[in-house]
Amino acid sequence: MLYLLFKAMISGALIAAASEIAKRWPGLGGLVASLPLISVLGMIWFWHDTNDPQRMAAHATGTFWFVLPSLPMFQLIPLMLKRGSGFWPSLGAGCLLTIALYSAMLWIGPRFGLRL
Repeated sequence: MLYLLFKAMISGALIAAASEIAKRWPGLGGLVASLPLISVLGMIWFWHDTNDPQRMAAHATGTFWFVLPSLPMFQLIPLMLKRGSGFWPSLGAGCLLTIALYSAMLWIGPRFGLRL
């Protein structure tokens, strides 16, 4: 239980740091948020828990393929905001787009031999 709390505190601190940095320097906050820190931490925690190279390789591969359908969200949100949409509708549309693209990835990926 203590290990789980430790993982949550470290992971949460990174998210909070990105948010605080973005308040002062939006570009730098975006850079920090875009770093794969959570993915790297997730891999560290996963490796510590399993020490299984095959599962780690599958995890890293899955992370790569699921990053791709999430990227359009970061174009849709600013586009909508610049055109006058509110934050919450823009965020919601970005999340819905990402869910749709994740679903498409899950449906299309196996047809091309991707095991996700």
